[in-house]
Amino acid sequence: MSALLRLGVLALDGCLLSSLGGPIDALRIAERIAQLRQPREQPRFVSYVLNARGRSEVASASGVGLTGVVTDTPEIDVLLVPGSMGEHPRGLLDAATLQPEIDYIRAMHARGVRIAASCSGTILLARTGLLDGRRATTSWWLGAQFRQHFPKVKLDIDQILVEDERIITTGAATAILNLVVRLIGEVAGQELASQVGRMLVIDSERQSQAPYVSMALIERPRTSLAEKAERVLRRTLDKDISVALLAEQCDTSERNLLRHFKAHYGCSPLEYIQRLRVERAKALLETTHLGFDEVVERCGYRDTSSFRKLFKRATSLTPNDYRERFRLRARH
Repeated sequence: MSALLRLGVLALDGCLLSSLGGPIDALRIAERIAQLRQPREQPRFVSYVLNARGRSEVASASGVGLTGVVTDTPEIDVLLVPGSMGEHPRGLLDAATLQPEIDYIRAMHARGVRIAASCSGTILLARTGLLDGRRATTSWWLGAQFRQHFPKVKLDIDQILVEDERIITTGAATAILNLVVRLIGEVAGQELASQVGRMLVIDSERQSQAPYVSMALIERPRTSLAEKAERVLRRTLDKDISVALLAEQCDTSERNLLRHFKAHYGCSPLEYIQRLRVERAKALLETTHLGFDEVVERCGYRDTSSFRKLFKRATSLTPNDYRERFRLRARH
């Protein structure tokens, strides 16, 4: 009997086309490669676009309408909750407007279906309560919102893909293809999965989102204390600054500052200062030809070796590797 994978993709208004079409196309490509290379033992990959509201048409984020959506409940092995695009991530936090999808995901899980979510779809999955007490990841730019609203979830924001008790979450939108390649490998073998990965130019070794994080795109807390702290840090980031000095500059106590940062940033003030310094170093490595010693000095550090270790821990890349991968090259 040939291997079989039945994938259901949950379509909802505002969903990203790539989050639906990408996985389905990857399965079609896997079938075609298998037909050419192993015609006697062809794996079967079946995919459905599903809807929790019984609608046969859904409007994607780009305005393109999706027709032929399956309105009944077929037998599937994996339900994938794709990313969506809204005006603000808080839209996905409104349980009242998404109750049909929440009920649908819970029902599928109760039937023994494996659940996966990608990008902002992880917020909808978290809304079901199925991630409580489990490890998970999400798109790096959603980390602060996710931690604030789902404190029971063990968020591992650096990871591209996390599985805990047959529930899978992935990072940003393109990570959904890493998930599909993994599913192909589980069903039909790693050789076919590798071939699909090469065909689609998917980096199967990519395990971390850390190199891609941009602090400029992460939503910051909108409190008066947070705004004061941001102003002070932007002005003094290249200087020695302690938590005590930051608290003094913000007219608050160290204890209150620590509590505020933990609640709103998910880290201590010192950890946040380190993140900002790494972010400045990334920008300098991308846009200048400065030597690393000078980069370190402009980031408020004096110990080059210590900052090199901090940079590697924060981005999973050495400064040289980061510059080589992300530097802005002049066009000729």
